[in-house]
Amino acid sequence: MRMYLLALNPTDSVTEGFLPAAARLGVEVVLLTDQPEAHAAGAVGCEILACEVRDFRAVVTRIAAHRPADAIFTNSDHLQTQAALAAAYFGLPGKDWQAALRCKNKAEMRRCLAAAGVDTVRAVELDALDDPSVLASADLPYPCVVKPREGVASEEVFLAEGPRELVALARQIRERRPGAALLAEEYLEGELYTAETLGDGAHLHLLGGFHTTVSPPPRFIEERLDFTAAHSAPVLTQVRAQLGALGVGLGACHTEFILQSGRVRLVEVNYRIAGDHCDLLLADLLGLPLFELVLRTHFGEPLPRDLGAREGGVGRVQYALADRAGTLTAAPAALDRTVDGVRLAYRPLRPLGERHERYGTNRDYLGILRATGTDSEALSRVAAEFFANRSWEITP
Repeated sequence: MRMYLLALNPTDSVTEGFLPAAARLGVEVVLLTDQPEAHAAGAVGCEILACEVRDFRAVVTRIAAHRPADAIFTNSDHLQTQAALAAAYFGLPGKDWQAALRCKNKAEMRRCLAAAGVDTVRAVELDALDDPSVLASADLPYPCVVKPREGVASEEVFLAEGPRELVALARQIRERRPGAALLAEEYLEGELYTAETLGDGAHLHLLGGFHTTVSPPPRFIEERLDFTAAHSAPVLTQVRAQLGALGVGLGACHTEFILQSGRVRLVEVNYRIAGDHCDLLLADLLGLPLFELVLRTHFGEPLPRDLGAREGGVGRVQYALADRAGTLTAAPAALDRTVDGVRLAYRPLRPLGERHERYGTNRDYLGILRATGTDSEALSRVAAEFFANRSWEITP
């Protein structure tokens, strides 16, 4: 079997998850990317071809001129629609390209959910506006959130307290991202959760989710995610209804939502597996060949009705964050250790001697700690001790 894997930047989900899973399944991988040099070290055991992967026409042409495909897959937020369109062109199993587009385009997601009657969030699309000052007269509640319509990872996401601040923020984002389509929408106040799902197009499995700790506004940086084995039945019913309205059903999906007095309000839907090591934690905690299962769905294989996930586990993903711009001069090395029954896996994300600005997004992550066990109190204590006993030094 041959799979074409579409990728932009190298990620741990690919190098530690999907490529080893493909090897275990005996799948030949051809990696298509616009950054072939960046993947040379991590994409072991697969052929790497240069391709303008953001253009589905280029993807189709590259595959057609190479060797036949049995599956086309990506775990990139930015490439789901392209992969779905290419799979449809070759008559292969794949996601509905319309569903992929609805999830990626947050304005279209809002319109779709409102039209289906499952949730309405007031929002104004800014892509056609030359002068963002017209937002001052838009029917938006304040505070509101302004963000790229197709952004990810809290990049350029801000809370605006009033019309003047909204106009100023929109202009600043446009200066940094010329031509970017923006969205201003109602601020959804409340606790942030996720639902992690896996489907084969006929049945949607709920793998659990996370309770996310986010930095105080005006930024929205994910600082910590604590595994939640199961949401309540009413919450899951709402999540299923909203994902169904969007057309989500094949492969993995990471859904973020605010819970307001039992009401599910979607923040965004990432039609791929959870990133930033949440996927690696899920695989360990649930005892599942998670990455293999995701790949199998893209070859058209049905999932078992019972995945056989292990129960009773607790888990946390926590990030070391840069608090200033500068050069990283001291930081802990990678670590794998078990302390009082809690398994710790720490991975540095930024090399010593490298200088960075402070971004206010997950690009500020210096390292990631994964902690898993069976006792929530022990896990919280051991994770807290890990961060208390280590330092990350940044020289301005």
